[in-house]
Amino acid sequence: MARKLTLDFLKTEAASGAVLGLAALSALIVANSPLAEAYFSWLKGVHPLQVGPLFLSMSISDWIKEGLMAIFFLVVGLEIKYEILKGELSDPRKLMTPVLAALGGMLAPAAVYLAIASALGGPQNGWPIPLATDIAFALAVFAMVGRGLPPSLRVFLLTLAIVDDLGAIALIAILFSQGVAPGPLLWVAGLLIVGAVLSRRRIAAPFWVLGFGAVWYLTIQSGLSTSLTAVAFALIVPVGHRADDRQSPLKEAMHDLHPYVAYLVLPLFAFAKAGVSFAGLGWEQAFAPLVIGIALGLFLGKPIGVMGAAWLASALKIGKRPTDASWLQLLGVSLLCGVGFTMSLFIGTLAFPGAIDSVVQVEVKLGVLGGSFLSAVGAAVVLAAAGRIRRKELAEEASSTGVH
Repeated sequence: MARKLTLDFLKTEAASGAVLGLAALSALIVANSPLAEAYFSWLKGVHPLQVGPLFLSMSISDWIKEGLMAIFFLVVGLEIKYEILKGELSDPRKLMTPVLAALGGMLAPAAVYLAIASALGGPQNGWPIPLATDIAFALAVFAMVGRGLPPSLRVFLLTLAIVDDLGAIALIAILFSQGVAPGPLLWVAGLLIVGAVLSRRRIAAPFWVLGFGAVWYLTIQSGLSTSLTAVAFALIVPVGHRADDRQSPLKEAMHDLHPYVAYLVLPLFAFAKAGVSFAGLGWEQAFAPLVIGIALGLFLGKPIGVMGAAWLASALKIGKRPTDASWLQLLGVSLLCGVGFTMSLFIGTLAFPGAIDSVVQVEVKLGVLGGSFLSAVGAAVVLAAAGRIRRKELAEEASSTGVH
């Protein structure tokens, strides 16, 4: 059951990569067309929402960032919980290498960014941006070039990306949730405690929908990042009370929300955040310290950290390579982790708050898009070569044993 759920997740997320790419490309085209003014005005437009006495007013950009992306983080939280309880992460031996690789994949990009920022005089507070991995895009590239590679590499990539995103979520909560109002936050904590207690009973799905809505609204009022409470809420959703957990609210939520997140939430976020106007853009801004730091943090820092930690885990015998995987194949996956895209863009909006078409936001987008593109191309080349080598070895092995 856990294997089927993981494969379903991989299939959905990999397929959505094409939609994400189209959304990002569309944003770039629109931002550099006669529709650019309408595009940026639409994102800045303020829209209120009132349900009875409850009232919220935010720009379209903020609705996407704090509203729709909360659903994304809810799904990530559900995936984390399921994998820990019933999936790949339930086996400590399988968990150790990707966990250490994920930690290395966060430390090294931060170090690369800070080194470049110090040398070139860039802003120091941009270091969290190259730490994240975009699960959907990474799996999409893997699906395109991973033919013939061992299935264990997919699971390794998914596990690493989940842990990586958990680390990114923790950073978001620690670094970007200032000025929190204690009153609404206490209500959030109270609702989460009540939900955790009631999760031991059979509660209908509408309860969890309403509960998430209440927690989300109060989080907005408190000033806390909705990403944190979305994951916290996911962790109290019950897995199930039966052995087959077919009626589990967690599984129902994962099944129901995956298509919306993959084909609506993330593409819409990509369309809103990837739009970069190149009008008046000079070489000085294109190669600004912030751009270079983010791009090289993703393209160099990620594979150095992931590959180095995986090798160290193997050398110390506290972990091991994915089954039947070579170090060249693992290098390809390590490069693939540098595809930060939506997650890095999201952190960029938090690290440098302000207008979406401001100079610093343009530099953030250039760095993320450049680093993600280089990582995707580099990973595709290495994984394609590794796939050819593996297919050749399998063919030679079959020929030597007389198997056709």
